[in-house]
Parts: sequence; structure tokens; C-alpha cells
Amino acid sequence: MISRIDLRGAALPEGSALRDLLPRADFDVEAALDKVRPICEDVRHRGTAALIDYAQRFDGVTLDRIRVPAEALTRALAELDPAVRAALEESVRRARLVHREQRRTDHTTQVVPGGTVTERWVPVERVGLYVPGGLAVYPSSVVMNVVPAQEAGVEGIAVSSPPQAGFGGLPHPVILAACALLGVDEVYAAGGAQAVAMFAYGTEECRPVNLVTGPGNIYVASAKRLLKGRIGIDAEAGPTEIAILADAGADAAHVASDLISQAEHDTLAAAVLVTDSPELADAVEAELKTQVGATRHRERITAALAGRQSAIVLVDGVDEGLRVTDAYGAEHLEIQTADASAVAARVRNAGAVFVGPYAPVSLGDYCAGSNHVLPTGGCACHSSGLSVQSFLRGIHVVDYTRDALAEVAHHVVTLAEAEDLPAHGAALKARFDWKVPAAK
Repeated sequence: MISRIDLRGAALPEGSALRDLLPRADFDVEAALDKVRPICEDVRHRGTAALIDYAQRFDGVTLDRIRVPAEALTRALAELDPAVRAALEESVRRARLVHREQRRTDHTTQVVPGGTVTERWVPVERVGLYVPGGLAVYPSSVVMNVVPAQEAGVEGIAVSSPPQAGFGGLPHPVILAACALLGVDEVYAAGGAQAVAMFAYGTEECRPVNLVTGPGNIYVASAKRLLKGRIGIDAEAGPTEIAILADAGADAAHVASDLISQAEHDTLAAAVLVTDSPELADAVEAELKTQVGATRHRERITAALAGRQSAIVLVDGVDEGLRVTDAYGAEHLEIQTADASAVAARVRNAGAVFVGPYAPVSLGDYCAGSNHVLPTGGCACHSSGLSVQSFLRGIHVVDYTRDALAEVAHHVVTLAEAEDLPAHGAALKARFDWKVPAAK
């Protein structure tokens, strides 16, 4: 059901050589560009008409407009299962607690008397938030995108999610209810690359945005790559990943259930166990066989666990395991070892770290207060998950008096001339009784 990679008994290689030994899904964003480019260009030129055509072609629905009517949002919230509403409200409450604390404040540094630099944190003016709608329904992704944007102070928030044939061409009603619960009234029934193009170029119904965030399939990721620059993006999200670093003391049933929880997302989802205990590896394999058979999505889970992106990796010890998980750079990393907190503190590369047996990834997906929009495909080695900071821009404000400028002017002129940019120095000389030498 799941393969093994044995890295015991020899020194682990460094850097990319170690990464190349580890499992990873095939997810070629570049290859999808040829399919995505004409779709984006079509939306650019035909706007809403193109989106309506793609809804018919890709989603099997006939639409006369893309924007979701206000009454549909109101109705979805009114008809939402009370238990689901209560769970969403608690998810929102906890997310707000965490994300509100992330908001940076403006700071002024006095460099010299009369000379200051202030860093202002200014929210992006308008954002487009993408919520997937494929094999599963993701109201939690509405929460994870909208809450940090709101806490950052973004004024214009638009959400897009694929239209569903089973719901009259609207996004799933729980998605709509989550938007209404959060006070978002600009929602669009558009999915895939065409939704990203709508946000980037604008249409008759949707004004262009400055930034697009949220996970999606390979076509969403490819469209983000294509349109990056015209819009800002959070990341090119790939298939979800869980890595678990566990020793002999871990509970095999817990480990197996957590691997299964992420394999449930997609046949390309990655489930990786890194352990120094062959006995735990054997026990987890046995648990997988038992537990997968009892799950609703067993075919999807079986395919994910059997794929090249999933494996049990055997190492000599926890130290070696940390080297492996840092090289892997998992979206989600669970630490189920002795002294898990101390081990977790040594992690360098992960989208989010879950410490001990009572912090499963599922908690982070919904109600930990953390964000579940996280870097995938090893990008945790250089990128962060979605946060309030994703929606803010730092702007430096430089304020110098005449005396403060005069005190440093000779250094500026010297550096400008060292770089053969004499006009830079001349800009300072012009402000003082300083003769500018004639050009040679």
C-alpha cells in the first residue's frame, strides 16, 4: 500500500542530493501553461462571456451571470446546518485571535537628529480569494483566506469558487454561507484558470484585484504563474502533504489516521512517515490496511498512499529524521517523538509544525487558529504560509531636514561617483552651495 525508503546505515547526503531521494508528487506547473494561456487570454478579451462559456465547458452549468446574487448568500446562511454554523463561528473566532496578533504596527527610527525612516504597513487595496470546489467542499478555506485579509484591513475582498451543477450553477451553499458569515458579499461562480484571469484582468462584473490568494488545482497554480506580475500571488500551491517524524513511542493508530487524513484530499496527496523504528513502520502499515478499508474515500486514499509521493522513510535516529524532514520541507509536519516540543523547536523547514499526539493536522485545518494555506512542493524551505503579512506592504517614508542631509551629503556624493552615477551626487549638490564640476 505504501513504499519504503531505507536511509539507514550511511551518511545522509547534503542539500538537493538528499531531496532527490525523498518522495514527491509529479506536479508540472510549467507544462500546464500551454493549456492555461489561451483561457486567460480569452477571459482578458471577452470577459464575462468567456467565463460563462467555460462554466458550460468545464463545470456543465449554464449561467447568465458570474456574480452570485446577494439573496443566494443570505439564503445559504439561513439554511446552514446549525452545527456547521457553530463550528465555522468557532473556527473564525480562533483564526481572528491568532491573525489579529500578526498585524504589524508602523515604526519610526531616528537615524540622526532631524533624519527619520518610518516603515508604514499598508494593506493591499483589493484582493481575490480563490476557494477550491473539486473533490471536496472547503468552507474552511474561506475562513483561512478572508480572516487574515480582513485583519490586515483590506477594503475590497472578492471570493471565487467553481459553479456546481448540483446547486443551480452556484458555488456550494456551505461556501456561500461561510462568505455571508464573514460579511463578504462579492462572490463569483468561477473556477480554475479562468477565475484567476477574471481577478487579474477584470470583467464587466468584477473589477481587477491587486493580489490573488488561495489553493487550487494545477491549472489555478499555472494561471498564477502566468499572471504573476500583473497580480501578486501567495504561492503556486500543489497537492497537499503531511510528513510525520515519529519514534518508537508514537501510537501507530494515530500516525496511520493522520497519514490517511491528508491522503483523503487527492490521489496526488503526499503522506510521508519518517521514523527510526522499524517496529513502528510495520505497525503503521498494518494500521493503514485496517483503517483505509473503513474509510468512505478508500479508493482515493489508496491511490495517494501507493503513489510515488508517499513513503515510509527509515532513518538511524531523530537527528537524521530532522535532516530528512528539513530537506523535504513539508506543508504539514507532525512531531510525534519523545520531548516533541524540543524536537519541534529545531525544525527549520515546514509550512506548519504540529507538536505531540494531540495536535493533529486536522486541528490545523479547521480550529487551531493557525492558517492552513501553506507552502507545498518543498517551498517551505523558502516561503511562508498565508498570514496577515501576506496582505500588507511595507512602505519606507524618509524624512530628513536640511541639516541632516548636509551632514551626510559628502558620503552620498562619494558613493554616487564610485558607481559612476554623477547625476545622483549632483542632485544633492544642487541643494547646497556646492559647485558641480563640469562634465569632462
